[in-house]
Amino acid sequence: MPMKQLHLPVLLAEVIHYLTPRDGGVYVDGNLGLGGHTEAILMASNPGGRVVGFDWDEQALELARIHLAKYSGRVEFVRRNFAEVKDVLNELGIARVDGLLLDLGLSSLQLGVSCGRGFSFQGSEPLDMRMDVRGGETAADLLNHASEEELADIFYYYGDERQARRIAAHVAGFRKEQPLLTTDQLVKVVEEAVPPRFRPKKIHVATKVFQALRIAVNHELDNLEKILACASEIVKPQGRICIISFHSLEDRLVKRAFRDNSALKMVTSRAVVANEDEVKRNPRSRSARLRVASVREQ
Repeated sequence: MPMKQLHLPVLLAEVIHYLTPRDGGVYVDGNLGLGGHTEAILMASNPGGRVVGFDWDEQALELARIHLAKYSGRVEFVRRNFAEVKDVLNELGIARVDGLLLDLGLSSLQLGVSCGRGFSFQGSEPLDMRMDVRGGETAADLLNHASEEELADIFYYYGDERQARRIAAHVAGFRKEQPLLTTDQLVKVVEEAVPPRFRPKKIHVATKVFQALRIAVNHELDNLEKILACASEIVKPQGRICIISFHSLEDRLVKRAFRDNSALKMVTSRAVVANEDEVKRNPRSRSARLRVASVREQ
């Protein structure tokens, strides 16, 4: 698939508006993905703006290197989780940056059926779901070894899945007969667990289960809390922090952190959402929520 089709950064104009990139500024893109937001930042901060781009997905990082090749010397590619941003900036000799962007959604690459790690419930892939395949347990490990109660909690708290206990019970029953290893197996289990009258009308019945597993496998909320805790320390006074979330768990964490941190000032009084034109071009932007804060003068 051509890069332009793979690459659909959400709320791009809004991010650039609030981040206000400038020549000579240094910015962190905590979720580099395929490089769309970073490219826009580099263009807006031409000729001397720089970006430190984080991504722990090796496949996405390599594609971003290709996509951003013409900006050589202005991008630092870092294969680490954004939760380590403070340590990485120290290693690079950067005290504080002019802006921080987090896009917490999956990239178009990861959502593709051919990704090979089971983020999508379409097709049949191994139930991996790790952003970083260098270590850690997979979604299959969780599904086959966590207790029924633990699985129910994961589905409920990370996916807001109302049929969490029913689905967990069906998973436990399935794995007694054979290991649960592929996405199509999991979809079938969820479909058998949830009667038609209880199925959501606007999304696939397995959507929330897949979301919950991905969050659990990658410790996404823990990592978000870590960077929120240090964001005001790594961004310069008057610098902007822009965070795009895609579900209520993330959005609540961001809203609370911005509100409760006395070093931050809310720039957006409410979440910024995609307009109708963007939603038509990119349906995934429908659930995107952008919140922005600036660092107060100290």
